Amino acid sequence: MQDGLVKQVEGTIRKHHLFQKDSKVLVALSGGADSVALLRILLQLGYCVEALHCNFHLRGAESDRDEYFVRTLCQNLGIQLHIKHFNTRQYCADHKISLEMGARELRYAWFEEVLNDLEALTICVAHHRQDQAETVLFNLIRGTGLRGLAGMHYQNGHITRPLLDCTREDIEEYLNQLQQEWVNDSTNYEHDATRNKIRLEILPLLKSINPQVIKNIARAASHIQEAIPVYERGLLPNHINSKSELHEYVRNCGFNAVQEDNIWQARSGAIIESKTHRLLKHNDQFILQAKDEKIKTPEINMRVIERKQITEFDQDCVYFDNQLVPQPTYVRLMQKGDRFVPFGMKGSKLVSDLLNDLKINRFEREHQYVLCDASDTILWVIGRRASNLYKIQDETKEILVLSQSTKFEILCE
Repeated sequence: MQDGLVKQVEGTIRKHHLFQKDSKVLVALSGGADSVALLRILLQLGYCVEALHCNFHLRGAESDRDEYFVRTLCQNLGIQLHIKHFNTRQYCADHKISLEMGARELRYAWFEEVLNDLEALTICVAHHRQDQAETVLFNLIRGTGLRGLAGMHYQNGHITRPLLDCTREDIEEYLNQLQQEWVNDSTNYEHDATRNKIRLEILPLLKSINPQVIKNIARAASHIQEAIPVYERGLLPNHINSKSELHEYVRNCGFNAVQEDNIWQARSGAIIESKTHRLLKHNDQFILQAKDEKIKTPEINMRVIERKQITEFDQDCVYFDNQLVPQPTYVRLMQKGDRFVPFGMKGSKLVSDLLNDLKINRFEREHQYVLCDASDTILWVIGRRASNLYKIQDETKEILVLSQSTKFEILCE
């Protein structure tokens, strides 16, 4: 089993392109069986390894015992060890979060910091197949979306998980064959934490129904991970027909569940905002826009052509009698109350009514530009409709041709 587990991990690293042999990798070393096995396996495979240990000071003497163990282990193996001490309880009190969440935030913030300081490629954590099954069940109980059912990924930013295909039983057997000791975290056996209840109560019950349940859950998570890119390519805002799809569309944009429910039930034209984004419901379509999105003023090409030189008219251009247009012309954003005379009509019309007729959404209206002549008369609702004023007549000799340099579009995500 010793060689078999090492080859399995080597295969996982290669299959998922986690890192190269000449890379410096850091191992998050708690002293537990999983992280100790990960350290020993990577050393056996010939990687340049250094270890990281977090002392959260949450378990009294046991936390100090763990630190002493990893110090001794790394000294015996000739491995550079980096240790960080945290006042976890104070941090959690200040930020009003749970100890589990606080420890996680502190750990990964330090990981990013030390990764840059040590010029390492990645930080390896020792999550294995049972951890994956626990994570999927934990997310499912909380009412997760598709990505929650995908569980943990082999690589997530600078974090890699080379043991994700390994079982806890194989890991312990590997260590026993090496006669390598490890330490146990007593809190892993307390039934009051949700994840511990999954580990100690729910998974054993599921295994009594199907002994392969951990393997099967992990395989299902892997299938979902492979399907997510295909799903994302097909997830267009006008294809969203369920709240779960809406959640996937706006994930990581700062919206909470209440906001998502509100916008789902709202009438067309409703907008909700997070710190970074705005989400618009337009008829049955949802449109996401980043608040810091830059909207460029459309560039207009202008040229004057003799009437006799034009043999056909381009639908992407607008045309006026050049001698009638008061110069200079200029571009501005549309304003409330703007009116113009649409081409083919005699009376004027509100620009806003034109946009209503064309079913233009609120985001695009906010960035609707018009081209005006020297008297502030609108000649062109850019990209929508030209004015009937100064139109080409039989006696026209010169034609003013206007077009956009590039098609103007709202830059939404």
